[in-house]
Amino acid sequence: MADRPAIVLVHGFWGGAAHWARVITELRRRDFRSLHAVENPLTSLADDAERTRKMVRQIDGPVLLVGHSYGGAVITEVGDLPQVTGLVYIAAFAPDAGESPGQISQEKPPAAFENIAPDSDGYLWIKQDAFHESFAQDLPADEALVMAVTQKAPLGSTFGDNVTAPAWRAKPTWYQVSTSDRMIHPDNERRMAQRMNPRKVIELDASHASLASQPGPVTDLIEEAANTRA
Repeated sequence: MADRPAIVLVHGFWGGAAHWARVITELRRRDFRSLHAVENPLTSLADDAERTRKMVRQIDGPVLLVGHSYGGAVITEVGDLPQVTGLVYIAAFAPDAGESPGQISQEKPPAAFENIAPDSDGYLWIKQDAFHESFAQDLPADEALVMAVTQKAPLGSTFGDNVTAPAWRAKPTWYQVSTSDRMIHPDNERRMAQRMNPRKVIELDASHASLASQPGPVTDLIEEAANTRA
């Protein structure tokens, strides 16, 4: 379908653009031709939002933003760009104005909260020996090990960065809840989804890494969003 929007995939904390690998291959199999995955620095919401804006502005035509985890906060911040047609949240933060991912997590801490540890430079890491159980318990141990060793740590201060004007208040949205998520409490995901009045919510029996463990249903949701007219 030539009239479908470009897809821009936005990763979250402890991972990079390659976390979208299985979704990317599935989207291409379904004949999505304009696929982009931003690599954000995870140094501040402002930095990550600006990097994502630059990618979106390089694309001619409409864009569908898809955010995983903290990437949801990023698409919430940049989704007001006029060419953005919709927002898809994959086990993701969707803060309101003046709200941060850290604030949301503190209100209802996730199961693996204690497995996040700061280093002496202010970056936050998931303890390597706890990564599998914390982030990706429904993936094979070898895959989780690679994720653990290659994890991209955010600056801890980024957790406290507030969204300014949430795009989900004005743009069509879709949301995927991971019911076995140990990095964002599933009830927080449900609450964030409910208040944005999305076009569709799906719940998957998945870890935080649903984009890797269940790429088929995740891609189904993205495809439905891409095929929906405002």
